[in-house]
Amino acid sequence: MTTFIIVWLGSFFGAVAAGGAGFAFALAAGAIWLHVIEPLQATALVVSCGLVLHLGLIWRLRDAIEWPRLWPFLAGALIGVPIGVFVVAKTDADLMRWTLGLFLAAYGIYALVLPQLPLVKRGGRLADAGVGVVGGMLGGIGGYSGVLPAVWTQLRGWPKDTARGVYQPFILVGHLATFLLVGFLVFDRKMLILLLVALSALPLGAGIGWMIYGRLDDRHFRQVMAAILLVSGLTLVF
Repeated sequence: MTTFIIVWLGSFFGAVAAGGAGFAFALAAGAIWLHVIEPLQATALVVSCGLVLHLGLIWRLRDAIEWPRLWPFLAGALIGVPIGVFVVAKTDADLMRWTLGLFLAAYGIYALVLPQLPLVKRGGRLADAGVGVVGGMLGGIGGYSGVLPAVWTQLRGWPKDTARGVYQPFILVGHLATFLLVGFLVFDRKMLILLLVALSALPLGAGIGWMIYGRLDDRHFRQVMAAILLVSGLTLVF
């Protein structure tokens, strides 16, 4: 019962974060779930819930999706996800949590302290594809596929709807690819029960998050993203 409660709470807070910021379900939920279930199980749960969650959220943002801007990220994801799945199967879970947590906390502080983030104009689609590869690797490692693209869209200076029109479809594709690689390895009766518990929290959390998103301008959206990254990083570490 304790595990069920923790899984429900992780899913709820993850859905609030994803509804509000568009990318942080794996960070918020995974930071909680990794304390009670194994990394591969957490990854499978993240991507399963993420598929359901982001399908609903993407429909609301369908007019913001620009395929010429999106496709380099997707191409990179298909390369990076299998690498990430291999890494998570061979890497110590605590080391993974600490490394990702410290990176997120450091960037969150950096983004909150600076009045304006530096803009990256160089690199074009090749740089975007490179971000897609590393983002795909993070997706395979723990379902964290949206972290780096979300940060990258901030550094590109894209408005909030344009940014979400890139990294939310990217997350969906990353989750689908990861699920196809790891889902059949870990899903048993216990995992199906945990999935049903997690899915039950998604509508409430996503609805609250979407209401928050509607009240944010671009500046406050960036601040909320930075705060989510900071809190998620600290939760992973501690």
